[in-house]
Amino acid sequence: MGLSLALASALLLAGCSDDVVILEGERLSVRAPNSAPSVQTLSSLDGALPEIDISFTPPATSSGDAWTHPGGSATHLSENPALSAAPSLIWTANIGQGNSRKHRITGDPVVADGRVFTLDSQSRLTAVSTAGAQLWSASLVPPEEREQDASGGGVATADGAVFATTGFGEVVALEAATGRELWRQNLDAPATAAPTVAGGLVYAVGRDNRAWAIDAETGRVKWQIPGTPDVSGIVGGAAPAVTERVAIFPFGSGELVAALRQGGVRLWGSAVSGRRKGRAYALITDIAADPVVSGDVIYTGNQSGRAVALSLHSGERIWTARDGALGSISVAGGSVFFISDQSELVRLSAETGEKIWGTELPFLKRERARRAKAIFAHYGPLLAGDRLWVASDNGNLTAYDPETGAELSTTAIPGGAASGMAVASGTLYVLSGRGQLHAFR
Repeated sequence: MGLSLALASALLLAGCSDDVVILEGERLSVRAPNSAPSVQTLSSLDGALPEIDISFTPPATSSGDAWTHPGGSATHLSENPALSAAPSLIWTANIGQGNSRKHRITGDPVVADGRVFTLDSQSRLTAVSTAGAQLWSASLVPPEEREQDASGGGVATADGAVFATTGFGEVVALEAATGRELWRQNLDAPATAAPTVAGGLVYAVGRDNRAWAIDAETGRVKWQIPGTPDVSGIVGGAAPAVTERVAIFPFGSGELVAALRQGGVRLWGSAVSGRRKGRAYALITDIAADPVVSGDVIYTGNQSGRAVALSLHSGERIWTARDGALGSISVAGGSVFFISDQSELVRLSAETGEKIWGTELPFLKRERARRAKAIFAHYGPLLAGDRLWVASDNGNLTAYDPETGAELSTTAIPGGAASGMAVASGTLYVLSGRGQLHAFR
């Protein structure tokens, strides 16, 4: 009996010890690649892959004065906007509430007609002039709700109006010049991804995996498309992409659906399937990257460990890369750039999906295994001024060489980044975790 009590006491004391038991064996990086091939393509089935050209020729820089959607346009394809090689902070404006334990900024800033529109973490939409002066601010919280009750949403602008989705399950339209509310439409489910506006219609996706097309002038529902139900999703999510003919909707189930833009007739559906083995987050199938339409190809990815290229016309898969794509995808110069689920800035061949290079970004906020409870958040990449830009919540705005992945320069972001970036008229805009809009030029 005495021996049993002694053993039990020893085990109890050992369990209360703060000492870390170091197990023997080989240490593997948490970002170690799988042994499986990094990419699967249609041509790889025949054993014929074209030779990869690692040179990079960026498209000509553009001097546009608008950035109307995440990624710049309704197709989420940006065109290498002009930007200084070493931009500096020129002004900061308060836009509302920043990140907190229960609330997150999930919408990128958008720019049009000399105004920058932002959405804070508690559904407040604010317009700031491109000189940094606040023009107006409006709460989008429904009268019967409290601002603390929901979080999430995004913004888009077109034709003198600004449109926002909210975690309260509404799409709200306001007059861009004054902030006067024009209409609001209930979606019956939270809408945390940004809307997309094109051709007089507002396209949005609810967290119940239902797609909506709403008249931009009246707020009346034109048509809906149900998606495959799913019980999990990420904060924010991917926004629809719209071309002259087709609207592409990303759903939390991992399904991508294309429909005729005007009538809502479903054309095809394709699943962004596959996940990284050994990662708990890979169980969440949500599409994390806004689908980008470049020519006849759609590029997107999930946060589970897969990025894909699909045919715009049929939804047929062209290639699959074994890296998840978080946030935005930049397509230019025959290459695809994104930040992977392993916090790596990667460059793939747009034609084959083959990996050309990968640059590791800061990952764990605390390197010790027992204290590694959080990772750094990175936003981008965005190709501007012939450089790739990544904004991070560690307080860095970093430029990379798109050809080699080498780091070129770093600029401080006060408060750290909390959103993707927008570039218009040679100025880069980004939101911080403190609820501030920063302008770099």
